[in-house]
Amino acid sequence: MITLFWCPQTRASRILWLLEEMNEPFEVRLIDIRDPESKSDPDFVAASPMGKVPALMDTKLGGTVRVADSAAIALYLADRYHSADLAPAMDSSSRGQYLYWMTYTPGVIEPAMMEKFTGQEISRASSGWGNFDTMIEVLEKGLQKGPWVMGEKFCAADVLLGSSVHFMKMFGILPESPVLEAYLERCLARPACAKALARDAELTPAG
Repeated sequence: MITLFWCPQTRASRILWLLEEMNEPFEVRLIDIRDPESKSDPDFVAASPMGKVPALMDTKLGGTVRVADSAAIALYLADRYHSADLAPAMDSSSRGQYLYWMTYTPGVIEPAMMEKFTGQEISRASSGWGNFDTMIEVLEKGLQKGPWVMGEKFCAADVLLGSSVHFMKMFGILPESPVLEAYLERCLARPACAKALARDAELTPAG
């Protein structure tokens, strides 16, 4: 069984979306990251060294696989459950491009978002992610051929990228971009995305 350690209004929502794209049973276990008692769940502690969500435990293999961080979880799920067809084969010529986009969210988008939130002036030449404007430019260019980042075929990288664009829109930092707005609309129109958002809202504790 796949267990997702989840908290509302966090990065865990993107893994909920990815799981909805797969034809595999899973359960969601609420971890209130603001509550030390909730974070003491021994399965969660074993799966998430930094005590952050999302984290995942998979006991289907006969052993137990534990993995944390959105990109690592997405890579694991897409490769392990390849019948969902969310990742190119290991020997595919598109694998390199896929891996680039799979790590674009934690390696480029999220640092650039923090730059935007804090108002830091970043050197485009020396920072690993360029800067916020560069991040947007590269993402727009990657989506120009569309409709998805790998072309005609939706993949796990679109879950990470699409959720990131959604977060930027929610936080009011998404610049005017017809390319990214159209991409976000396509992502939100996917039944699995809509189901995940509804489930996220449903699982959110009242109060």
